[in-house]
Amino acid sequence: MSDQYLKRDRDFIWHPFTPLEGAIEPLLVTSGKGAKLITHDGREIIDAISSWWVNIHGHSHPAIAAAISHQASILEQVIFAGFTHEPALCLAEDLLKLLPNQDKVFFSDDGSTAVEVALKMAIQYWHNLGSQKTKIIAFKGAYHGDTFGAMSVGHRGAFTSPFAPYLFEVSFIDLPNADNWEEVLTQFKKEIFDNDVAAFIFEPLVQGAAGMRMYEPEYLDELIALAHARDIVCIADEIMTGFGRTGRMFASRFLKHQPDIFCLSKGLTGGTLPLSVTTCTEKIQTAYRTSDVYKTFFHGHSFTANPITCAAANASLKLILTEECKNQINKIETAHKDQVRQLAGHPNIATVRQRGTILAMELATDENTSYFNQSRNAIYSYFIDRNILLRPLGNVIYLIPPYVITDEELSLVYEVINEFLDLWPDL
Repeated sequence: MSDQYLKRDRDFIWHPFTPLEGAIEPLLVTSGKGAKLITHDGREIIDAISSWWVNIHGHSHPAIAAAISHQASILEQVIFAGFTHEPALCLAEDLLKLLPNQDKVFFSDDGSTAVEVALKMAIQYWHNLGSQKTKIIAFKGAYHGDTFGAMSVGHRGAFTSPFAPYLFEVSFIDLPNADNWEEVLTQFKKEIFDNDVAAFIFEPLVQGAAGMRMYEPEYLDELIALAHARDIVCIADEIMTGFGRTGRMFASRFLKHQPDIFCLSKGLTGGTLPLSVTTCTEKIQTAYRTSDVYKTFFHGHSFTANPITCAAANASLKLILTEECKNQINKIETAHKDQVRQLAGHPNIATVRQRGTILAMELATDENTSYFNQSRNAIYSYFIDRNILLRPLGNVIYLIPPYVITDEELSLVYEVINEFLDLWPDL
């Protein structure tokens, strides 16, 4: 039976980030429960990366499933231009209560699109004010999505090279750390000295796709303060870091100086349905509050604020605000910190880093740390053969588990990681 499915998959489906030749065969998943995925042949695989960082409450959570079913029986879709509905109203109100300094919610479909909206919102903000500020500042190594604007403000490399002629110019600065902070500060001050800077975009505290690279809030705080002093719009891409991943509801909660625009997705619906939002301050809105129709924000999607996805998000928000969920986040964070202490000094680890529920280990290899490090397939296969889903970023092994993962499941993941590290690189 599995051979038939795999043939159909090979014949008809093009998977993301996957070569059409030479890729590892996909597994046929038939169901999911909690932190586990169940395959057609009964294997139970611990989803230690929350299925690309989205599934914060585990698979097939009954509360979210019930909310989806209930909403589908009432209203499944309505055009969001000229209409509104209660699921969207509730979600917008509740998000704004949780977000620092935000006043308006714009709905879209996924993380990359949320970034596109944010960039357009910031650039048109200046256009509406009669200023042609268009320069964007971003961090080297950034990943903000795969649409053209998001690619433009992300790392330039193999992922983007076919599209290089079509990407707009961006000023990239180094990710700050204790060793390079003075150079980064000088570089940033030089960039913002120009009067044509429209926005500064960043993944706060953790660069996900770059290998879970982490940096301290004090550095970002100072950069935001400097940007605001020059009236530059600051955009926080919290698509991965939002909804408890860093130990607080949003990574920006570690900051004193808050962004003007937030991008949210992934955990927004608990990982059940695609939905994103871009939020902004009252200041951003002032450039759009006019009777001049040509200053309207002309952006939208067919499924903007879909009622079913909003219902799923509302159910997910209720779950994450419970004491049970908060306690689970704290337990994962504590367990990760213990694991960091145990792994310190391991000869096969170059570095180990942790923030909140995110734990990352950079393997010592002969190759440079990179998404294309050849150790990736060996790492993936080792863990999937032992019924643990880890999708390494090259030679970086990371954990970002669903909050419902049990103590036993998390301990098992640590145990297999330790076994792997003791065997590496002689597998």
